[in-house]
Amino acid sequence: MQRNSLYFTAPREAALVREKLEEAQPGQLLVETRVSAISPGTELLVYRGQLPGGVSLDSTISALAGETGYPLKYGYAAAGKVIDCGPGSVRGDWLGKAVFAFHPHESHFWARPEELMLIPEGLSFEQAVFLANMETAVNFLMDGQPVAGEQVAVFGQGIVGLLTTALLSQHPLASLVTLDRYEERRKASLEAGAQASLDPSDAAVLEELLSQLQRERVYRGADLTFELSGAPETLNMAIAGTGFNGRIVIGSWYGQKQAPLNLGGFFHRSRIRLISSQVSSLTPELSGRWNKERRYQWAWDRIARIHPERWITQRIPLEHASEGYQILDQRPGEAIQIVLTY
Repeated sequence: MQRNSLYFTAPREAALVREKLEEAQPGQLLVETRVSAISPGTELLVYRGQLPGGVSLDSTISALAGETGYPLKYGYAAAGKVIDCGPGSVRGDWLGKAVFAFHPHESHFWARPEELMLIPEGLSFEQAVFLANMETAVNFLMDGQPVAGEQVAVFGQGIVGLLTTALLSQHPLASLVTLDRYEERRKASLEAGAQASLDPSDAAVLEELLSQLQRERVYRGADLTFELSGAPETLNMAIAGTGFNGRIVIGSWYGQKQAPLNLGGFFHRSRIRLISSQVSSLTPELSGRWNKERRYQWAWDRIARIHPERWITQRIPLEHASEGYQILDQRPGEAIQIVLTY
């Protein structure tokens, strides 16, 4: 049996390869992919060749556990149907089931049952591919721990930023302000529940941000800030917009990108906490009550309530996937979420 697989072959080069599907290992299931989602953050680093060398893409996911280097398959949001069972003691009731997998972009793949998640009843394939990013957004809130009445700022309104904003809008906050360079994302941010969404390139944006946050005229700046823009230079503005003893959750993965960080001024006396957040693990203080399975279930529930499929801006056939990466690389203002169809 043949399958179509997407490979990153060099910086800014992605190619579809027709290859033979490997033989099944005992206990595996064959999944036919229907939809997969492009991650506009991490996958753009892969596409541009900006990943740090010698680092596993994700050691917690078997399909992504190898070190980086071209040619490379990468992706982690595939939804499809189980169409066959390999040899061994696989239960037949998997056949025909709709499943999600943290798996690269390819038309067919073998997976063990523990590598698949059943898509909840009532959710479509297009909704299911948001699981990875919704879980990431849930993790950001777990790490940031928003408190009732707090003033919150979110830098970056790509899909992960929008999902984070949508989750935050369900909290009883004093204010919720977002920032993004692109108009369509700012509009989507307001729809997601932000009270205001600002353009960080405006000369007076910091003053406007502080004005929007300080609605009660009691505490200057954000209590809680999320830096989700993917641009390391944004961290300086996040620090400037965060108040005394505030906390900044850094959810961006910058890869090889670097920028000077100004820690010698306001930051030095402000007791701001910088918090690294990454979805492959849970914050230790919650691990006694939470595990990944519980977090997955909450993420599924939020997908059903928030309907993130409304933010799909392009549906591109797998054979034209390179067009999607070109949009993200060269015309990012045109895209929020791109999905590949099969």
